[in-house]
Amino acid sequence: MAVYTVDERDRVIQLDDVPQCSTGAPCPVVLAAESRVAVAYFLQNVPAGWDGSYARMVGPNSPDQLSAVVTFTSVKASMFGPPNDEAFAGHPLASRGLQPYGAFEVLDSSWLRRLEKMNRVHPGHRPEYFSNYRHIVLSFHDSTFECVAATYSYELTRGPLTEVVGRAVSGIVTD
Repeated sequence: MAVYTVDERDRVIQLDDVPQCSTGAPCPVVLAAESRVAVAYFLQNVPAGWDGSYARMVGPNSPDQLSAVVTFTSVKASMFGPPNDEAFAGHPLASRGLQPYGAFEVLDSSWLRRLEKMNRVHPGHRPEYFSNYRHIVLSFHDSTFECVAATYSYELTRGPLTEVVGRAVSGIVTD
């Protein structure tokens, strides 16, 4: 559900420094404060000896699941929602290489340029201030998360997402 219109300048690159989400049930959870956002999700985890002949059901309360918490700082804007993997071709950046189940950066982002333009009415506006921001996309099975932020980092953890999110809250609401 993009709130920007892509033009010829938008370029998508895959990020290799963000852990791969589960392609089955990543169960992403977004925690947001005014300038920090965290996204927790299950990682792609294939049990040893799994032959593909059965499905393993997981959900937010599933125990002993490996997950990642990606934390974005100095956040300007974020959104979470469609498209899912089956409608991903409808995302305005799909033709530029954006795909489901991955982490991407949008270089020369239309969304970031739109945010800078919107801020020009501010008496202290400085266009160079926006040069430190990045447009990041995390795409999942049933949803897509997009964020304009200065930095991101991640940590790996284990346990039900309900517990992982509880621990992540303190990192979002402090500072």
